[in-house]
Amino acid sequence: MSDTFLDGRVRVTQPDSGFRAGLDAVMLAASVPAKSGQACLELGSGVGTVSLCLAARVPGIVVTGVEQDAELARLAQDNAAANGADARFVAADIFALPSELKRDFDHVFCNPPFHGEGQPSPDAARAAALMDGGALRDWLKLGLQRTVSGGFFTAILRADRLNEALAALPERGVCAFPLWPHAGEAPKRVIVQARKGSLAPFALLPGLVLHRENGDWTDESAAVLRRGEPLALLEARL
Repeated sequence: MSDTFLDGRVRVTQPDSGFRAGLDAVMLAASVPAKSGQACLELGSGVGTVSLCLAARVPGIVVTGVEQDAELARLAQDNAAANGADARFVAADIFALPSELKRDFDHVFCNPPFHGEGQPSPDAARAAALMDGGALRDWLKLGLQRTVSGGFFTAILRADRLNEALAALPERGVCAFPLWPHAGEAPKRVIVQARKGSLAPFALLPGLVLHRENGDWTDESAAVLRRGEPLALLEARL
């Protein structure tokens, strides 16, 4: 099944069942402050939606995605070709990276499994994508490890796991950007970004309200989801 993102600028084929990329993928891609010519690494890339949305917004970047499910990695490579993106997807365990990927990247990003203990989905593929098995801390530490000094590591998480993320990351050079479903409601997602080696104090940013009271997208969220505009996490001055 094919889905489109950024008002049709990105088209991806996804499995009919299991985890399906959506809003989280687009928001994560919008938050990566990549520039043309930089090298980017996505951990747990699925069918490539985040990487392809990022490549559509920032021409000239070189993206590598790592996905343990070989069929999803194959779909991601097909999606890259269909979108004309300079992206390569590798079937591998992120904790056992191929030797050529054990290097530093300007940007590393991920949408890691972020459900802890609880009732897993009866769909095995969806459960594998969502249940972290206690490894969230390891995902975050690996992401920062693979980031070049002065580069950025970015992840989108369930908001109620922000405390775990902050415990796994350095005390300085980190910001959090909540995604509010509606004004006045608690956030369900939060984007966490770290600049490796930065000494800037932690910053909790204003975040983004996704929906108006009537359920429509706010102007700000529509600018990201439809026009591919970036999220202003750099306000944190990391």
